[in-house]
This record gives sequence, structure tokens and C-alpha cells, in this order.
Amino acid sequence: MAKVRYIKNLADVPQLSPQEVSQLSRVTRKFPFGANSYYLGLINWADENDPIRRMVIPTLEELGDEEWGAVDPSREAADTVAPGLQHKYPDTALFLLSDLCGGRCRYCFRKRLFMPHREHEILKDYRPAVAYIKAHPEVNNVLLTGGDPLRLATAGLREIISALREIDHVQIIRIGTKMPVFNPFRIIDDPALPEMIKEFSTPEKRLYFMLHFCHPNEITREAIAAVDILITSGAILCNQNPLLRGVNDNPEVLAELYKKLSFIGVSPYYTFQTRPTIGNKPYAVPLVRAYQVFQEAKKNLSGTAKRATFVMSHALGKIEVVGLDHFHIYMRYHRAPDPADTGEFIVARRNDGGYWLDDFVIDTVSFAGINDTVVGSTAGAVTDSRIKVSAHYR
Repeated sequence: MAKVRYIKNLADVPQLSPQEVSQLSRVTRKFPFGANSYYLGLINWADENDPIRRMVIPTLEELGDEEWGAVDPSREAADTVAPGLQHKYPDTALFLLSDLCGGRCRYCFRKRLFMPHREHEILKDYRPAVAYIKAHPEVNNVLLTGGDPLRLATAGLREIISALREIDHVQIIRIGTKMPVFNPFRIIDDPALPEMIKEFSTPEKRLYFMLHFCHPNEITREAIAAVDILITSGAILCNQNPLLRGVNDNPEVLAELYKKLSFIGVSPYYTFQTRPTIGNKPYAVPLVRAYQVFQEAKKNLSGTAKRATFVMSHALGKIEVVGLDHFHIYMRYHRAPDPADTGEFIVARRNDGGYWLDDFVIDTVSFAGINDTVVGSTAGAVTDSRIKVSAHYR
């Protein structure tokens, strides 16, 4: 059994000098640090630009633009129906089970959960949330996330999954986890976990594990062993990753990630535009360039490796980027709180400096095949009665 040590203090990272620790403490006072001995062992410490280092070791850049971003950029609070329970899309509910992770990703869009006085956002008692699901037969899909659900003991996680499996209309249970990446021994050394998966991932109702590989260097021998345990236990595995500056915003690197995931049986699912979260600007790539990187990465891949969809998890819904020309960027609603809006098409003016939907002037929104032209203005908000997009052109 491997011993993985969790680390919350930069001073306990031996590869960092006292000067670096002192300097970076300015960052960790605002955005806490967290890692473990396994994941830190993947870093090439001789390379200041090592991608694993960039994802987990703080940088002074995080304090650079205090005007940029929000604590809750996708406005999850608006979709919260009870502490730790979100219901944005009719058929999907989300449980925030934990404020613990195998590490603290510097680009985390839920870093608010690790800030003081945020305990109320976590699901402390799963039973009222399960009762809510029972009362809403439209919900056929429940996502367990956090933090990381696999920081819970398997017995506790089993209790929640067992209660959900007693609800006939819940077909899919998804577990969002980065544990095969951060600490694969959580899976390798726990025989109770595959037993639980075998019990509840049935031919009619599968358990899905939504993994979080961001760079090919994370796909280690140990990570592959953890993935294999999940697969052979009967789980379906998908991967979702943000497109991160200095990590995977290179078409060759992103293509290698997609290929290696497909080789080990993990389906690329979503690649996300990095959300404009406070402190995250050092990791964000402008939307136009991000889409270009994504498209270039998929050019020469097999079909099994190019399944990912490039989306923004916006307050309005999941917005998929589908095309680009010299003058416009084209998007559509991949998912929307109002199902009638799903699939609707958005034409926005190209803005190579924009990061988020709100940074673009919307020229046309197509609803049910009817184009509603929106007259843009560089001076103020552009608003359509259906889409309610606040936009500005820079």
C-alpha cells in the first residue's frame, strides 16, 4: 500500500526555497495551496514551466488583475435549491458533496469552496437532497461533485449512491473526480470501491466517472492502473478538462492528451473554456485562440480521440463554440435551463481579446429557425429578450 502524504503548507514542499515560500505566501493567504506527495513527484523541478507545477504551485500572477473574474462566475448560487444541491437543467441535479480535493488546482472555478465561511455551500446531509430528487421525476441524472467525492470514505459514498439507486427515475449517477490524477492509490488500495461500483453500475443503469486529466504527463503507470480498476468494475469513464494557458493550449499537447485518453479507455467529453474566476486570469486563453487550438488538436485524431466538445459553462447554459471566420464567432446552446433554447444558434462579432460570452457583441440569435437581429453598441449592453446577454466589444 502506497503512502501518499497530503500537504497544505508550501513550507512542506522541499523543492521550494524559503524565499519562494515567503514570496508565494502572499498568494496562499488569498487562494489556499494544497497538493500531495504523489502529484508533486510528477513535477520536473528543473523546468520552471513544467505543466504539473503550473497547475498546482501558486504564482504571483494570480494576484495580478484584481478587476478580472468573479467568485462564482457561472452564478451557481442562482441554481442552488438547497445547501449543496443545484438544479439548473431539468433532467440533471448536482450534489456538492465535499470541499476536499486531492490537491488545489490553481485554476479551480469553485475555489470559493476553499475560502472561509463557505461551509454552507456543501451538502452536509444527503437525505433532504435525495428527497428532492424523489419529488422531481424529471431528474434522471445526478452528478456527485465538490471538491472531490473520492475524498469521502467509500462507505459514505456508497450510502449516498445506494439511496439514489432506490429512485426509479434516476438512470445515471456521475462522480466527478480528479483522484486517478491526484492520487491513484485512493483507488488502487481500496478494494471496497470496485465492489461498490460492481454493485451499482448495472447493465441498465451505469455509474459514470467524470475524470479530470489536463496534460499527458498526468497519465502515469499508476493512473492507468486506477483507470483500469474503474473500467473492469463496470464504470463508464469520460474526461473533462479546461483549456489552460501554459499547460495544454498547444495543439500537439492537447492532441496527445486526447490520444492517450482514448488508448486507455477514457472518452474525451468536454474541453472547457476557462471560467473567469477571480485569480484565474493567468490560466485563461482568449476564446478565439482557444477554439483554434481545440480545432487544430483534433485534426489528425481518430474518431475515438476527437469526441470532446468545446464549451463554456455560462450562467445561461452550456454554450458550444462551433465555428469561426474573419468577422464572427459562431456558438450554440449545447444545454439550456429552458429546453426550448437548446440547439439555438448565436452569431457574435469576432473579438480576439474576449474570454467569455459577455465579452462579445451578439449580432444574431436564432430561435426556432427565426433570426432575431440584435443591434450592437460599443458603449453599452446588448440585450435580447430571450438570451439576456450583457455584451461589450473591446
